[in-house]
Amino acid sequence: MAAMSTNVTMVGSGEKVVVLAHGYGGNQAVWDGLVPHLSKNYRILLFDWDFSGNGSDVDPSSYSFTAYADDLITLMDERNLNDAVYIGHSMAGMIGCIASIKRRDLFAHLVLIAASPRYLNSEDYVGGFEKEDVDGILSSIETNFQDWALKFVPVAIGVNNSVFIKMLGRSFCTMRPDVALAVARTIFLGDHRDVLDEVDVPCTIIQTTDDFAVPVSVGQYMQSKIREASLEIIEAGGHFPQLTTRDLVIEILDGVLPPINAAYYN
Repeated sequence: MAAMSTNVTMVGSGEKVVVLAHGYGGNQAVWDGLVPHLSKNYRILLFDWDFSGNGSDVDPSSYSFTAYADDLITLMDERNLNDAVYIGHSMAGMIGCIASIKRRDLFAHLVLIAASPRYLNSEDYVGGFEKEDVDGILSSIETNFQDWALKFVPVAIGVNNSVFIKMLGRSFCTMRPDVALAVARTIFLGDHRDVLDEVDVPCTIIQTTDDFAVPVSVGQYMQSKIREASLEIIEAGGHFPQLTTRDLVIEILDGVLPPINAAYYN
């Protein structure tokens, strides 16, 4: 199977590694506001999932969070990386959870930003979307993906910031429409709630108070299911707090990342 990650690079210095994994529609540029700060003391692994740009040779019908998790494991093994802090946005948060279950040695800590194990509501769970809402999203993507993306991005950003909207809009619109649809189906129709009980890596969940895609109840649910999890709620809107509330995210990360001192490594 072809690799599901591309444009892999490492920046920064230090003995400890931070892995930055973007979500649907994005690319590694969504981390540009964090990298200068993090790279002062840590080595940063950056990459793009294969749905970015024009996609890869992967058959879109084969997309699954488990396949992405397997690729993440391969990516880290090829570079002899372990005991890393993994920061995953949106779908990448759940991918990190799955990878951590498969290989406990890879991660010392998971940071899940705007992540969700299930987007559909059910009788005992509030995911944020009714089935007809998701059907409408998938139909719009299939009918005219670029039109949908350009309308979706400002809602996802959640603030009136033309720089972020333009950057993310450009990233979304480079996706191949058939790939965008396949990944959207994997995200919006998936249910990974059973994964949470198996995660035994310490987790920090970061959410905004007004994320149209992931209500606060989802973060609370995840915190209740993961063995060792804390929930950090940022008083702001939008699905991309690493863009719109960068300083607050950095403050949270500074409390999560391993200390930089010799005693830590001895």
